[in-house]
Amino acid sequence: MFSIQGKTVSCEGSPSSPRAGGFTVACFTGNVASQLACSISARTKVVGAQAMATLIPKMAISNIRYGEGVTKELGMDLQNLGARRVCVMTDKNLSKLPPVNAVLNSLAKYGINFQMYDNVRVEPTDKSFLDAIQFAKKGEFDAYVAVGGGSVIDTCKAANLYAASPSSEFLDYVNVPIGKGKPVTVPLKPLIAVPTTSGTGSETTGVAIFDFKELKVKTGIASRAIKPTLGIIDPLHTLSMPERIVANSGFDVLCHALESYTALPYNKRSPCPSNPIDRPAYQGSNPVSDVWALHALRVVAKYLKRAIRDPEDREARANMHLASAFAGIGFGNAGVHLCHGMSYPISGLVKTYKPKDYNVDHSLVPHGLSVVLTSPAVFAFTAQMHPERHLEAAEILGADIRTARIKDAGLILADTLRKFLFDLNVDDGLAAIGYSKADIPALVKGTLPQERVTKLSPRPQTEEDLSALFEASMKLY
Repeated sequence: MFSIQGKTVSCEGSPSSPRAGGFTVACFTGNVASQLACSISARTKVVGAQAMATLIPKMAISNIRYGEGVTKELGMDLQNLGARRVCVMTDKNLSKLPPVNAVLNSLAKYGINFQMYDNVRVEPTDKSFLDAIQFAKKGEFDAYVAVGGGSVIDTCKAANLYAASPSSEFLDYVNVPIGKGKPVTVPLKPLIAVPTTSGTGSETTGVAIFDFKELKVKTGIASRAIKPTLGIIDPLHTLSMPERIVANSGFDVLCHALESYTALPYNKRSPCPSNPIDRPAYQGSNPVSDVWALHALRVVAKYLKRAIRDPEDREARANMHLASAFAGIGFGNAGVHLCHGMSYPISGLVKTYKPKDYNVDHSLVPHGLSVVLTSPAVFAFTAQMHPERHLEAAEILGADIRTARIKDAGLILADTLRKFLFDLNVDDGLAAIGYSKADIPALVKGTLPQERVTKLSPRPQTEEDLSALFEASMKLY
């Protein structure tokens, strides 16, 4: 029984799984007070036991089709959907490369009427999102095709959403605390994603990330409603990826898997939503996401170095293309935490850094690089909460843990990651991409609004903790 503002509220508790700990709380919905009970801290005690205001995990992914040359079926898919006016989104570089040619050839073969938008920005901003949204609104399309990496697919998700909700303000659907975080209730048009990189897993998720220039931070939109209808995973599209793009994309897969597997468990989150539509896309680690995260991590351990070092290794590149989707299924439902939360200001506050193999006209820290540079420090910090999971991850990545002590799990995983990154010629920490200790307050300030992911860290963090993590990430080796 809870007492809230003078009202007594009942909740039902039932023993949960051994891993869950505490109780699963199912609140009655007959009155306002019972809904308020769900907002009580997960630490609240009920009848001598610790009650957890739990989330019930919900798995949501796109349909996936995989195979060499499968892009040729795209025109048939659109024909089957009855699409008469299709928007194809990509970027300037990709518009001249084989993946886009394969898409256009399929559309032509099946007589699909389309308009091309090739002005997607690598690492999109609110301005570039708005430009794509305006194009989509004017076009009145009945289907969308996104051909590219996460930047393209995320931009297309946003364009589809706001074209379907033309009266909405841009911040209506943007994550809190920057936006209003409203649930998506309007029906969207079909969106088919054709990923050309092996990293973001955006073809499987309901997340679209952008750089909010005014605040110099990254944020995004998160809703199952914006996930693609179909992801076409064609390994042939990975063969044209340069070395550093393969590497940085792969680092994103690595961190997606590690973060979702070590995230705060779903049954230790609160408050529980009073309506299923308010259930977040990122729910915390859970038994289903765990399977995908671990499998993706094993694939990364076996194939990432091969995919980077040998562009002709079709087996490695094909497996990394699948690993991106596997990790996307995992983190798209479990979520990520500190590596990603800290990465957004690293990208948003970039000064003059321009990475090798990226043909862009602006300074840029590739997303996968911004994420992985803090990973040794982050997992050394979080390991005290779930050391067995951190140790398991280190073993998958090649560490010998036969004589390891559980209390050393964080240091072992951190050292394993450093060796992994050193072997792949990764920049030596944040200092190597233009940051110094003087930038740490701004980096911390840019991390604080990322509550959607930082609150999924298994270990709570203060501003002082974040400062220490950024400082520890200035130099890796």
